[in-house]
Amino acid sequence: MGEFRDVVKNIVANTETVVFGKTGVVKTALAAVLAGGHVLLEDVPGVAKTVLVRSLAISSGCSFRRIQCTPDLLPSDVTGVSIFNPQTREFEFRPGPIFSQMLVADEINRATPRTQSALLEAMAESQVSVDGLTHKMAEPFIVFATQNPVEHEGTFPLPEAQLDRFMLKLSMGYPSLIVEAKMLEETRLKHPLDSLQPVADPVTLARMQRGVREVFVHEKVRDYLLRIVAATRQSAHLTLGASPRASMALFRAAQALAAIEGRGYVIPDDIKVLAHPVVEHRLILNPESRLRRVTSYTVLHDILEQVPVPAGRADWKQ
Repeated sequence: MGEFRDVVKNIVANTETVVFGKTGVVKTALAAVLAGGHVLLEDVPGVAKTVLVRSLAISSGCSFRRIQCTPDLLPSDVTGVSIFNPQTREFEFRPGPIFSQMLVADEINRATPRTQSALLEAMAESQVSVDGLTHKMAEPFIVFATQNPVEHEGTFPLPEAQLDRFMLKLSMGYPSLIVEAKMLEETRLKHPLDSLQPVADPVTLARMQRGVREVFVHEKVRDYLLRIVAATRQSAHLTLGASPRASMALFRAAQALAAIEGRGYVIPDDIKVLAHPVVEHRLILNPESRLRRVTSYTVLHDILEQVPVPAGRADWKQ
């Protein structure tokens, strides 16, 4: 854990030289990376969503690509295409931007459902099939998709099946006045991103991803997680509760967050902190609750208040 803590500390500190005043968001996004999950960043334009991902990619030494999603974007523009080479008289595969270790699908809801689905196999299986051939993705492979919650004209909302593929849904939020003043000063001469240097490498990151799975989860903490997920399936406000994939995502993300915080074991607070980012976007309200202006946030908040937190132990070590 000593080496793990040092690498995490360096990545977080390095990222925060570019993304100011967002320690919680940086750590949660890094938890998704270490858990091998994909992230949906939903927020208004200009709050450093793409900058966050670029900073994490550079800090960890991973390759970075960005796709600007538009209605005319084709699946082959994402996955790549086979081109005939007249010299060899054979078709050669030209990889698309999806073949990177950290990918930003910017404004994903502006792409058509056909193009959105081009990401599904890669997100679920870490591979892409083109012209009958399967191409493996490099490790680690993480998709960060962004979308604007304000402007909906000309967009294609993500279906529930695709939303469920994202381990976390995060919002950056506006900076405070003090943080924004610091940002203006730090970017006066040049952007800090221009001088950012790697503090880790993809091999180390992949090893850390495997190490996260060794973090211990006590039986009572696991049962606490399962009771929260089960309560979403029984809620009178919801048409669709959290899936078993949500349970697995919350479990993995909690392991990663515990490791980021320097612990080799998960505590109930890890589950509570991650419940909203992991579970909320997977819930579907019924029409009556929508009319009464009930939100997924309030439903999950009430569930977290009602499900008893396990007690009786000073710590949750093995």
